[in-house]
Formats: sequence, structure tokens, C-alpha cells
Amino acid sequence: MTITAVADSLTQSERKLAATLLSNYPFKGLLNIQELAEEAGVSAASISRFTTKLGLDGYADMQRKLLEELRSGDISPLDLHDRRTQIEGSFLAGFLARAAAQIESAGDAITDGQFDRITALLSDPKRRVFAMGGRISDTIAQHMTFHLTQSRDGVEHIPRDPESWPVQLLRMRPGDVVFMVDFRRYEQTLERLAQAMQTKRVKIVLLTDTWISPIKSNASEVLAVPIETGTIWDSYAAALAIVEAIVARIAELTWDQTRQRIEMWDATRALTMETKT
Repeated sequence: MTITAVADSLTQSERKLAATLLSNYPFKGLLNIQELAEEAGVSAASISRFTTKLGLDGYADMQRKLLEELRSGDISPLDLHDRRTQIEGSFLAGFLARAAAQIESAGDAITDGQFDRITALLSDPKRRVFAMGGRISDTIAQHMTFHLTQSRDGVEHIPRDPESWPVQLLRMRPGDVVFMVDFRRYEQTLERLAQAMQTKRVKIVLLTDTWISPIKSNASEVLAVPIETGTIWDSYAAALAIVEAIVARIAELTWDQTRQRIEMWDATRALTMETKT
């Protein structure tokens, strides 16, 4: 479910409910309606109105969808192959059409307000930025790091080797930003690292899929994008597009500084090339 998609239309009570659900998603949504109402400090009627805003047919429907998400969040390529949706006609054209639909859907799920908050965090020169991802998704974190480094100082990619993580944690300061990427078949090591980061009082921006990584419990912002293509492989096209939108926006916001850094970057590369020749 995409609670963030309706964030701007929520009442005060519904925001309290959303915060409660997301504090331990999706498990809070599996409580009975009276327990959830008591924990969130809202009425059962507020919960019913909230589920309607999500486009659901009541609380029971929401719980059914949450259970479906739980079952889908740990699915393997072998399972995906068994449940794939055949692409008719040109495979390339069909696959690209599905990827394009994912990107459009991601744009609907992320509000302009959330996008602005995240770009403000990542462009704030007072905050250092660390980025990391999972076994495959780390390539997206690296991509973000490379481009963001051309706009500002203090950007680092955290290596996949857990032996390096204590050093990275020791260097983090309150208010720093950690950009984490975690898609289904979520990595427990990343979840435990995110929990450890809370002692450093950093802000975690999580890029994940629509089933939502457990890292959500420790994240300040969650970008939930579609990845399923109906084929054996998930697609990260929408996730990459969101990252590229973020770094492009930051470059525009900090253009004077970005231009100077790129000029220095290019001049240094030119010197290196001259040395090689």
C-alpha cells in the first residue's frame, strides 16, 4: 500500500494513524481494529475513513492486502517465473512499456512535498550524506553517490563489507543523512545497521519497493516505488529515475557550486589524461 500517496489529504487523526502504522509496517496493520485505534489514539471510525482514502473496502480489506504484501516481500526469481505475466508480441517493446508504466506510477506515489523535503536534506551542506544498498540495489546507491558528489562535499558510499561499518558509524554525526536502498528479499544486515544508526541520531531516507523494507521502522522518509514487471526479474527503472530526479534537482538548486565542482572535475580529468599520454 502507498500511504504516502494520500499524505497531503490526511486529517490530524489520520496522520496519527498513518504514523502508528508506519512505525512497524506492516505488522501494526494486522492488529484488530480496536487495538489499532487504542494504540493510535483515534476512533474506529477514523480508521474506516482512512482505509477509504486508500481506496480500500474497509479494514478487513486492508489487512488482506497487508498479508499479500508480506507474502510477496520475500519472493524469489523462481517464484516470479511461475507467476509471470506473458508479454505478447515484441518482448522488448512490451518490457519497456511496463518499465515506463512503473516510472509513471512512482511519480504518482511520491508527493512534491516529500520530494522537496528529501532534496533539501541531501543538499544541506551542514549534513554529511552516506549511501548504501543491498546485494544488487547497491548499484543505485553508488549511482546516487557519484552524481551527488559533483554537487557537494561530504558524500560517501558505504561499502558492502560489514567490517567497514563500525568505522562509518563512528564518523556519523547527529543530523547526517543516510540514503539506503533495499528491495524485496530484504537484507537483515541492512536492517540491523539501520537500527544501530539510531544511536547516532541520523536521518535515514529509504528507497524501497511497494512491499516496504523493514528498515522503514527507522527511516525518516520512505520512497516506495514499483519494481515488479511480471517477468522473472524485477526492474529498478523507476527507482533509478527517482534517484536521477533527486540529483538533477539538487544540481539545479546548487548550480553555482555544482558548476564550479564540475569545472574542477573536468580540469583534473584533463590533467590526468595529459599525464597518461
